[in-house]
Amino acid sequence: MVAIVGPTGAGKTTLINLLMRFYEIQGGTIKIDGVDIRDMKREDLRSIFGMVLQDTWLFNGRIYDNIEYGRFGATKEEIIDAAKIANVHHFIKTLPDGYNMFLNEEASNISQGEKQLLTIARAILKDPAIL
Repeated sequence: MVAIVGPTGAGKTTLINLLMRFYEIQGGTIKIDGVDIRDMKREDLRSIFGMVLQDTWLFNGRIYDNIEYGRFGATKEEIIDAAKIANVHHFIKTLPDGYNMFLNEEASNISQGEKQLLTIARAILKDPAIL
């Protein structure tokens, strides 16, 4: 797994836009596993990425379902393992309903940091080649 991290202004967004072909490359090449990304269908290229944005997106529903959104049909064990890797399992277990807790419309019933950890768990569950 590869992670793209860095301080504000380091070029993370520009790199992601190029990697996912939101912008076309003007010079040079970007290769993933030796394949020029221009030779890949955009859909295939984007399917190997998992992204966790600063502005999180969670839907009105159970915590379990929000994590499972990373890979529908994942087992309960896989969902819990992803939560453990993201360091959010302990927090979830302290909630009265645990993984069955419902997030409200804007998920305002948990903190921003907890929202990010849940979206990290979702991305981990997807098991992308590039995160």
